Amino acid sequence: MGENFNSMYRTNTCGELRIADVGKKVTLCGWVQKSRDLGGMTFIDLRDRFGLTQLAFNMETHAAVCEQARKMGREFVLQAIGLVKERENKNANIPTGDIEIIVTDLVVLNEAKTPPFTIEDNTDGGDDLRMKYRYLDLRRAPVRNNMLLRHKMAQQTRLFLDSQDFTEVETPVLIKSTPEGARDFVVPSRMNPGQFYALPQSPQTFKQLLMVAGLDRYYQIVKCFRDEDLRADRQPEFTQIDCEMSFVEQEDVLAMFEGLVKHLFHSVKGISIPEVPRMTYADAMKFYGSDKPDTRFDMRFVALNNAENNVVGGKNFKVFDEAELVVAICAKGAANYTRKQLDELTDFVKKPQIGASGLVYARVNEDGTIKSSVDKFYDEPALQNWAKACSAEPNDLILILAGSDQKTRKAMNELRLEMGTRLGLRNKDSYACLWVLDFPLLEFSEEDNRYFAMHHPFTAPKPEDVALLSAGKLGSVRANAYDLVINGVEVGGGSVRIFNKDLQAQMFEVLGFTKEEAQNQFGFLMNAFEFGAPPHAGIAFGFDRLCSLFGGAESIRDFIAFPKNNSGRDVMIDGPSALDEKQLNELHIALKK
Repeated sequence: MGENFNSMYRTNTCGELRIADVGKKVTLCGWVQKSRDLGGMTFIDLRDRFGLTQLAFNMETHAAVCEQARKMGREFVLQAIGLVKERENKNANIPTGDIEIIVTDLVVLNEAKTPPFTIEDNTDGGDDLRMKYRYLDLRRAPVRNNMLLRHKMAQQTRLFLDSQDFTEVETPVLIKSTPEGARDFVVPSRMNPGQFYALPQSPQTFKQLLMVAGLDRYYQIVKCFRDEDLRADRQPEFTQIDCEMSFVEQEDVLAMFEGLVKHLFHSVKGISIPEVPRMTYADAMKFYGSDKPDTRFDMRFVALNNAENNVVGGKNFKVFDEAELVVAICAKGAANYTRKQLDELTDFVKKPQIGASGLVYARVNEDGTIKSSVDKFYDEPALQNWAKACSAEPNDLILILAGSDQKTRKAMNELRLEMGTRLGLRNKDSYACLWVLDFPLLEFSEEDNRYFAMHHPFTAPKPEDVALLSAGKLGSVRANAYDLVINGVEVGGGSVRIFNKDLQAQMFEVLGFTKEEAQNQFGFLMNAFEFGAPPHAGIAFGFDRLCSLFGGAESIRDFIAFPKNNSGRDVMIDGPSALDEKQLNELHIALKK
């Protein structure tokens, strides 16, 4: 950066000087990370976005500057002029550790209050405090590096998609509200009293219209908004890599975006990802109890009471005899689990959010014999049948849950992930990608007594299942939809779209829309289809989630510059906030007294 970096303030950054620069006169600017007063010498670590450089102040040669340096507090903003010198005590932990600057002139550009937490890799500030002073938190190297990772991810995404003839197009942020999907954020219109815009949950209809417009390949790194309850991986505003392609089938989309993911891993992480395996939704639920299975480790579900091979029935153990599903996982090498550890697992599955009524286990001993928690009901030959069904070997631990099918699979998924974590099988630095295909097109809501689109109303059914849609066998219709899962996290989802006006009208009818409702909400799209819509398909990736996965973090907040908290508040700017009466009157909004 140095020779091309012209500034009245600095000649170099705090991260670039090396042993080859010894003897140069340089000017650096930055913040005081820490200072050390050793009497005859004073040292200050000066920090900027690019790194850290040690400043040295000599009492013998530059007494006035040294006295000045002793008064510098943490986070003071300084300009330092001096000569680059080889350090006597080198610091191998930083790139500039071979040199220091013998300072001849020091300018205080700005003083600083003592920060409320230490601006270091391992800070003493809690989450709430750091979010309140997020601009200080962003000075810390780990958080700053997250922002740089995010920048590189966006840069490489654009590079790849540009190379594949995609065009980046911005779509509107003030749009029309639609009741399907999550809850909209709404914006009152001053010029249209009593009417509201919505902020987009995704640019879905606009990107389809861009295909009708003939743009052929579209993408956008776009802000989306959902007014929903928050978790670690949810924010009210989030970012998507949003894409759509014309004249393509599912296979074209999978190949293209597998290419994007491989490119990102290679260019950002230096990792080569093998061909991404595929799994149907039905198999994902059958073997993992989840539509986003973590395939970094095996431990697949084994049904012990299926019609072909019921190895648990007929032993007068009511829990198994009366269960719709008895399902097991085999934890390799975990037979040495203590009673205390097994009790912990039992307590874990009984948590309300998991909902299992209990846990049965069986240890396969080193000599091949088996000891279970239900030996009263099952003898050794019966237990050996369990081991055979689970492909269990000596030193393995079999864990079993029983109950209703759906609830038990969900609970076993949580137990499987817990065991994967406990056994060290979920290493954040290893990556397992997976395409999950053939989702159900519709899901039934008992509460509303009707079907909803599992993806969205524009997802096409698989061509061979269209007849089932017409026949009213709605629960059996599969969608031409696909999700990309990495390490048990859904990072992307998309589908082949309906481009035929009659099929789209049929879909709206199935979802309970009257013709008037469909025309009122989506007439603009239906009308556009009358002017020659091409076959098209697309996908959207959760960009924040993708960044957090690449950065090895649980929460997407760490990769958003100014995130909201769990209540959807920005505690730094104290928003949202109340409006004054004049603004409300202009918007034709009256608050209830």
